[in-house]
Amino acid sequence: MRVLVIGGTRFVGYLFTWRLLAGGHRVTLLHRGSLPDTFGDRVERLLVDRTGPGLAGALAGRDFDAAVDFAAYTGEDGRRAAEILAGRVGHYVMISSGQVYLVRASAGSGPSREEDYQGELLPQPAAEPDLGEWSYGMDKRACEDALAEAFERLRFPVTRLRFPMVNGERDHFRRAEAYLWRLLDGGPLLLPEGGAVRTRHVYGAEVARFLMELLGRPVTYGRAFNLAQEETPTLAELVTKLAALVGSRSEIVPVAEDALAAAGLDRADISPFSTRWMSFLDPSRARDELGFRHLPLEVYLGRIAASFLAHPPSPPEALAHRAREIALATAIQG
Repeated sequence: MRVLVIGGTRFVGYLFTWRLLAGGHRVTLLHRGSLPDTFGDRVERLLVDRTGPGLAGALAGRDFDAAVDFAAYTGEDGRRAAEILAGRVGHYVMISSGQVYLVRASAGSGPSREEDYQGELLPQPAAEPDLGEWSYGMDKRACEDALAEAFERLRFPVTRLRFPMVNGERDHFRRAEAYLWRLLDGGPLLLPEGGAVRTRHVYGAEVARFLMELLGRPVTYGRAFNLAQEETPTLAELVTKLAALVGSRSEIVPVAEDALAAAGLDRADISPFSTRWMSFLDPSRARDELGFRHLPLEVYLGRIAASFLAHPPSPPEALAHRAREIALATAIQG
């Protein structure tokens, strides 16, 4: 196939591009050129800002069997992609987010299904960090809506994929890594509410693998699908699994929000999976209709832990406050 990858140099897109190349496909990467890649002359590169006037010119006269868009964030992104690629792409896949459910007024604690997309939306929050998170979810919805409209109007062959938190060895937000660093010093690990909230994430490499199976399947055109693991551990159970994988005896210590604030600690820094903007998706449509099967949780956590130990990155900035975290945990324990 001739495949256009919009984005594709950082995390899931990077893994997907390597799978395309390994499968013998011809790849064109379209991105701003702000990040280097290791694909060499195996790929064609179109260096352009997709939000600027150069996008149409960069794609003029080209057609593709498929396109996967990792960088569609707004309604305008979706509209322009459909206008420019209509009639010139066999299948267009938009990478969306479970955040489209979290901006609903009725968003609850249960797993979100694709049909839960409809309904009243939350009003705009007054301040950060909720404002930024809300804006991201609303923009992704606008992008999805523009592409859904293009399917109805132009029969544009779009599929929308929604993900919860994406874990993986190349996660540039370093979320699972935040727990691994703390587990490896053996000290207590603070978890808001004791980590009682249930989680359901997805492994980046599994997303890349399934994208290969998805391309060119007409049954998905005009539709949205959630992709997620099957297991739903509490955060405390997830952290305990990571601890066992690296041999840590760190103790989990529940902490209240006011105690964190008094100690000058940020909830998202000490426990990235503890913010309210963690979507919880039902993957049954992709499983039952498309045959999606996710690796077991312990298998992919083991891969992340092994990669971390084999190639430890530099400690994140938030770890500079680790002594304060340990002091607070010790005080809580009495």
